Amino acid sequence: MKKININIEIIKKKIKTFLKKNNNPLKKVKIIAVSKNQEIDKMKLVISSGIYEFGENYVQEGINKIQKLKKYKNIIWHFIGKVQSNKTKIIAENFDWCQTVDREKIAILLNKYRAKSVFPMNVLMQINISDEINKNGICIKNYKKLAKIISLMPNLNFRGIMIMPSIKEEIIKKNDSYKNGSVIFNELKKEYQSIDTLSLGTSFDIEKALFFQSNMIRIGRFIFTNKIS
Repeated sequence: MKKININIEIIKKKIKTFLKKNNNPLKKVKIIAVSKNQEIDKMKLVISSGIYEFGENYVQEGINKIQKLKKYKNIIWHFIGKVQSNKTKIIAENFDWCQTVDREKIAILLNKYRAKSVFPMNVLMQINISDEINKNGICIKNYKKLAKIISLMPNLNFRGIMIMPSIKEEIIKKNDSYKNGSVIFNELKKEYQSIDTLSLGTSFDIEKALFFQSNMIRIGRFIFTNKIS
């Protein structure tokens, strides 16, 4: 399992090298360790390597891990899976971020259930940037309306957008998803002062995501497996 520590060092170096080589103005890139289906011991190794932000896709699995790792006070928990309306209460009560707000109902419910006694929940609006039928996220033509709704929620802190680019090779090569995501991000930054996060990259497209201004990378496979390509 110590391979995890090595993987993380390779990823950090890869990001640093790319930013320096391309004179990228990004000052900091957050690495979110996508930890679905991962053992607690492996997650502890991630923490020992200096990564304290974890992304969970499944509510109950995430809650179990939050309980088991509660002694680590610096952990920040991101919910990155599809949000079901009947799970909004438990997400609002236990996670620090929700990256997958894609409709008005979910924003309203998260705001309703987020306790006023704690800091507002950080949220990202998930956009279906490639307009694929079977992909989650709000379509491009409707994102401005949802952005306005989220921004008005007092218990939510609207931080930016989350995008899952297409895995279809012909779409990836065109770079359209990445370009459009970057354009939307910059437009929202001009309109909302709280916007500062573009969650775009994953294990398979780190450098491309960085090129198009992503400052939050969601990495699972390259952290928890034995091979980094």
